[in-house]
Amino acid sequence: MELFTELSLIIGIATGVAALMRLLRQPLIIGHILTGLIAGPLLLDLIGSTETLALMGEIGVAILLFTVGLHLSPDIIRTFGKVSFITGVGQVLFTSIVGYFIAAMLGFSPAEAFYISVALAFSSTIIIMKLIADKRELDVLYAKIAIGFLLVQDLIAVLLLLGIPLFSASSFSFAEVARFITTGAVLIGFVALTSRFFVSKANRFLAQSQEFLFLFAIAWGIGIAALFKGLGFSLESGALIAGVTLAALPVRHEISARLSPLRDFFIVMFFVLLGSQMQFADIGGSLPAAITLSLLVLVGNPLILMMLMGILGYRKKTSFQTGLIVAQISEFSLILVALGVSLGHLDRSILSLVTLVGLITIFGCTYLVLYSDRLFHALAPFLGMFERANAFEPRARRSGHAVVLFGCNRIGQDFLESLKELDRRFLVVDHDPDTIASLERKGIAAEYGDAGDIDFLESIDVSRLELAISTVPDPETNLLITRSIRSRNPDAVVIVIAHRVGDALSHYEEGVDYVILPHFLGGKYASEIVVKFGTDKSKYSTLRSRHIEHLKVRIAAGHEHPYPSAVKL
Repeated sequence: MELFTELSLIIGIATGVAALMRLLRQPLIIGHILTGLIAGPLLLDLIGSTETLALMGEIGVAILLFTVGLHLSPDIIRTFGKVSFITGVGQVLFTSIVGYFIAAMLGFSPAEAFYISVALAFSSTIIIMKLIADKRELDVLYAKIAIGFLLVQDLIAVLLLLGIPLFSASSFSFAEVARFITTGAVLIGFVALTSRFFVSKANRFLAQSQEFLFLFAIAWGIGIAALFKGLGFSLESGALIAGVTLAALPVRHEISARLSPLRDFFIVMFFVLLGSQMQFADIGGSLPAAITLSLLVLVGNPLILMMLMGILGYRKKTSFQTGLIVAQISEFSLILVALGVSLGHLDRSILSLVTLVGLITIFGCTYLVLYSDRLFHALAPFLGMFERANAFEPRARRSGHAVVLFGCNRIGQDFLESLKELDRRFLVVDHDPDTIASLERKGIAAEYGDAGDIDFLESIDVSRLELAISTVPDPETNLLITRSIRSRNPDAVVIVIAHRVGDALSHYEEGVDYVILPHFLGGKYASEIVVKFGTDKSKYSTLRSRHIEHLKVRIAAGHEHPYPSAVKL
């Protein structure tokens, strides 16, 4: 079958299954995996170009981890690095030990029990990051901790994937291990230094062209991921580090928003391929063992992590939400068992068993994570044992502002002067990199981004927003701003600008609190001057001097278009 036809059929099936999932109010990830099962060898056997789908999946994984890294500033890593390391290593050790004894009790040999127990200890970074991103909770405390310990787990998995063949080979030497560690340190240092001394200084140049910014972001994220993979590391770790090195740039939200549609498409291919490659030989014979091991993952892993989080002083809700993250096994688990099969350590029936456990736990964990809030409210009375009496958890610095101003030229400059007098934290959003740079030099919180991009709007924290002002003249953009804010914070006051009466009425129908009509305000202001000053030339002279002074300030600030430039009467 021609590749284009094959991809078209797969996308068509994926769309139909996704529509069914939406109607049934089920997670779309489940639908993507089901698409793989339908299009794969089990049913229709439509997938012939597995290499192409694998490549598309790898691109999706790289972009997903790259955008996740954009949310991880060095400050966050320093704050949550310790808890991430302890929980990541601790959960792997506990699950491996408990899983080994359970597997041994089920009759597996020592080698089989080792592989199975280690496979149960790893959680899927890709699946979890997709679920958290769908919930729009990447900036929540539990998500930041989860990102850290999943990275630790991925590092352990990579070390095992590299170490098992080395230890199994007769030519094993500690020099190989030392070379691996040294190469990793040099790689991370190279990427960090390149970002600090080159990319960060080119921020304004990058922001001047949306097309170039988009292309650079893809080149940087996928390029660093390819570099890591080419030198024997995981592409996930390379992509994540590439994102972290750009997390301090003002354009980070714009990059994330631009890459989101591309990420979502390619990550669908990853889950479709994952579903198509699941093997279920002798399901009946392995089902009892699969259910027992799945219960360890779905129940045991969260309990282990919740205990570790409680010991470290975190509150029960954070411990509970973080614990649910590890209620599934990773794609690394399948790769690890497949490696054992290729080395002759395991029979293929073990791979089928772990694959079945993977399908059960991925389905179960998806629901646990997406409905974690409801589950917590139901189980909260029983979770007190996981919280110390003096529990006090560190919080990530919140980015929420009381006031957000969209657009800082022309009329926005007048609002900016007024906002400085308010006792409120305010943020300015603008699409001009020079404006952003100027505001940052003045110590004003500013964010570079396109207010007409819904993904960028959704990335802005409006949880503590009291007032939103848009001086963007485009009515469609103001419509997006209004809907984005209203859907998440209906109590916030929203003020927008309009240049036509029809647009103003449309905005009011959308629930905008007040619409500014500059030309009408200008005419009203001018008429009030005439009524108040009449024909007294001396009063006009005083007003004229103030107006000239005000206009000079505007020009000095780079805003040559004066309207509506209100001067106090």
